[in-house]
Amino acid sequence: MSADHTCNMDKAFVANQKPFDIRDEPDEFLNRVIDRVVISDIITELRVMVPHIAKYCEPGQFVIVRVDERAERIPLTIADFNAEEGWISLVIQHVGFSSTKIAGLQPGARFLDVVGPLGKMSEVEKFDGTVITVAGGLGVAPVFPILRKMKQAGNKTISIMGARDKDLIFWEDKMAEWADEQIICTDNGSYGRKGFVTDALKEVLERKDEKFALVVAIGPPIMMKFVSKTSEPFGVHTVVSLNTVMVDGTGMCGGCRVTVGDDVMFTCVDGPEFDGHKVQWDEMLSRLQTYKEPEDKMRPLGGKEKKMGKAKASGPTPMPHQEPAFRVTNFDEVALGYTPTMAVSEANRCIQCRDPACQRGCPVGIDIKGFIGKIQEGDFLGADAVIKQTNPAGRISGRVCPQESQCQQVGDKIGCIYAKKGKSIQIGRLERFVSDYAADHGKLDVTKPEPTGKTVAIIGAGPAGIVCAAECAKAGHKVTMFEALSNPGGVLVYGIPQFRLPKEIVAREIDYIRALGVNIRTNFPVGQASSGPELCDNFDAVFIGTGAGLPWMLNIPGENLKGVYSSNEFLTRVNLMKAYRYPDYQTPVLHGRNVCIVGGGNVACDAARCALRLGADNVYMVYRRTRAEMPARLEEIEHAIEEGVQVKELCSPLECIGDDMGRMSGLKVRKMMLGEADASGRRRPIETDETEVIEADQLVVAIGQGPNPMLLRSWPELALNQRGNVIADDETCQTNLKGVYAGGDISSGASTVISAFGAGRRAGQHINELLAE
Repeated sequence: MSADHTCNMDKAFVANQKPFDIRDEPDEFLNRVIDRVVISDIITELRVMVPHIAKYCEPGQFVIVRVDERAERIPLTIADFNAEEGWISLVIQHVGFSSTKIAGLQPGARFLDVVGPLGKMSEVEKFDGTVITVAGGLGVAPVFPILRKMKQAGNKTISIMGARDKDLIFWEDKMAEWADEQIICTDNGSYGRKGFVTDALKEVLERKDEKFALVVAIGPPIMMKFVSKTSEPFGVHTVVSLNTVMVDGTGMCGGCRVTVGDDVMFTCVDGPEFDGHKVQWDEMLSRLQTYKEPEDKMRPLGGKEKKMGKAKASGPTPMPHQEPAFRVTNFDEVALGYTPTMAVSEANRCIQCRDPACQRGCPVGIDIKGFIGKIQEGDFLGADAVIKQTNPAGRISGRVCPQESQCQQVGDKIGCIYAKKGKSIQIGRLERFVSDYAADHGKLDVTKPEPTGKTVAIIGAGPAGIVCAAECAKAGHKVTMFEALSNPGGVLVYGIPQFRLPKEIVAREIDYIRALGVNIRTNFPVGQASSGPELCDNFDAVFIGTGAGLPWMLNIPGENLKGVYSSNEFLTRVNLMKAYRYPDYQTPVLHGRNVCIVGGGNVACDAARCALRLGADNVYMVYRRTRAEMPARLEEIEHAIEEGVQVKELCSPLECIGDDMGRMSGLKVRKMMLGEADASGRRRPIETDETEVIEADQLVVAIGQGPNPMLLRSWPELALNQRGNVIADDETCQTNLKGVYAGGDISSGASTVISAFGAGRRAGQHINELLAE
């Protein structure tokens, strides 16, 4: 009923803030708590300084917050906002460790991350009939801005508020200001009328002399379910705002999926508001219990002693690795890298061809002959300098680039001359060595060019964006990168596991582009906060490098059972949020005992190897062709099988089978056979009549991704192809809009990191040419 201000120390600070400018760099006040209101013993309101969110947010939208590096990402609906002063209001109920930690923040403290605004705004218009808002418990906070805007649009409004008892009723006066009629209910009758909000709603809807156009219900899921059931017989459209399991909030992970009617929707990009009469409530309520499983579902990693493996000859100069039996118990890097002696020995095998065909196979055009020549001389820092002329991220590409199909491939005009004999120079391993050596022994010595006065916006801080930003910054342009997630790096940080690409290495490469003067704005989802056209109005050129972040699912029965993940969600939890170190890091992931991974690419291999390290007894890669047709790198398949992953060939998923608790218990598959080759050059899988059920309590779907619609739907002028990818010239990366470029997976479809590097470099070069005119 009452609220106590614990502190108002930042009111003067708010008044002195300058207007928000999208080109500004974040300052020390961003994400700062400027006011704290204790509403009750278990409810707290925080005002947070986030000018870029306050400027663009609307009723119905939400943010994702994280208190510190180890904390979970928590979605919270925006309860109020002030665009002029630059703050938003969040209301938190203390129900667990994370929410209690958030509620305990005092004025002057800062969130590590505040991402938003996310989700679609509420649909507000002048309706033909009365609008009823129903708020249960904490739902009063997100209902308030909707009620206010409904009234401002000219609607007659009725506010129904409910809680267990009097002490949990809050914002009564604020709600009353925008309601023509207010009804307050408490379960125990301690305030207002005794009973549930559904009782009050039913009585209102039974009024014969009034027409009702809309019911908006927000509160506990079970309340929204029964509000929807109450309104359905009256035929009144009912909108509910769902708060589902969520990691990133931008459509990337797919963890927030919910079935609405016959469609599977993502709460973060398709919602959070849906037709309450169409939501499959029982399925959603079951999924909300995913991380309330018994403690043994969160088993710690095995504790075997870590030992270094003995190298096996897999090429001219073998790469040392951890032994499979030991590496499967940890997330440390598997490949240990060359020593200086190994690197020089391998480099000396290069005959320094007059016309180096290997270089023609490199998407970023590294002077391979030149940097290997420097290694032959023992000048490792000089070799790194040669690489950095065209590739600012050699430590990354040296680890994840598929050299065997590029610079080391077998070909007449492209690839190492020794490849035909199976003895290609190990170019990627040498690139990794010199880049690691420079990081360990050199210093980040960057010479900034004279400023040109030109500005470039980069949307997405993934592989393509990183290289494009470096190219433009080296030309003297002022570059600002906008990244929706909390950490720059894109798939390098959320997708590729630590044991393949340590995140410390990605951070070091990001430090390099920062040293070039690039301003990186994280937690800034363009399309929600700002838009493409607005960036065009404020920058001289724009590059789109948002990748392919929307996961594809199988669309089979049972896919929303607990234990079913998209590869994006599974790997994001494990990699970006460090769920493998739970509970030291507070984001959980279910630890399956029998795990199926659907897919045959590098992502599927990554997911399978992560599942083993999380303690799975059996991990199966379920693939509709045979191992020979798998698109993953041969090295990744071999590593997975060495570690114990089993390949279920010629199997296509039909149904996820669940138990009576809504948990996955098996995967039904159809057996396949191979026919003639299709357009990909691989033999086409053909169905047979035979089926099989694989015992499995966890499924990870790794069959690919498509373009995320978050940016694209806010930019209708941008030309897209039939798959929803941005149309861009292969060479220049120019889109149909002048000054707007695109590269990487957002235009090419899902591809490799090094291909995205190459697109970023080409785009940067052509942006520099444009701005030099």
